[in-house]
Amino acid sequence: MSDLRHVLVLPDRDAAEEVAASLGERFPVTEEPQLVRDALAGEDDAEDAQWLVVVEDPGGALDPAELDAFVADWEGWREAP
Repeated sequence: MSDLRHVLVLPDRDAAEEVAASLGERFPVTEEPQLVRDALAGEDDAEDAQWLVVVEDPGGALDPAELDAFVADWEGWREAP
């Protein structure tokens, strides 16, 4: 198994914060997820920003398909590496 980083893309900050808070309840995460604002190209308006939740996965223990289903509840998706 290898060390992975999963990037979950969410439509807004509230959804990203909820996902980050809920990850530990459903998955064996060992580090606190990082929240990152990702402004869309050419946009300065906060309304046009996506939020990323970056999840470190030492040992590759997290199932990508389960992460996909989990983040879909917040209208988000997992970026494929």
